[in-house]
Amino acid sequence: MEIIDVDMKVKLIHGFSNKTRIQILESIKVKEKTVSQIVEEINGNQSNISQHLACLKDCGIIVGRNEGKYIYYSLRNQQISDLLSMFDAVLEDVENDISCCNRQID
Repeated sequence: MEIIDVDMKVKLIHGFSNKTRIQILESIKVKEKTVSQIVEEINGNQSNISQHLACLKDCGIIVGRNEGKYIYYSLRNQQISDLLSMFDAVLEDVENDISCCNRQID
């Protein structure tokens, strides 16, 4: 069995650890979108969304495709979509516990 680099795992999970990044991922889960489309859908500002897109791209979670003057963002692969769905399934199971949790761990 291959040993997983914990630091790399933390970097990957960091990509999923922000509300705006999760909103972006959910926005592009089914269909690729431009920054402007994402900004409009999640009611964000372009600068902030662009920074989060860069983080997601650097973490290898999303990819960008150039078409003319636009970049279309999408999830890297089906595994990322499956992981988002898995988060939803786990959340359904532990939602009550999470809503009662007041701890903040760094």
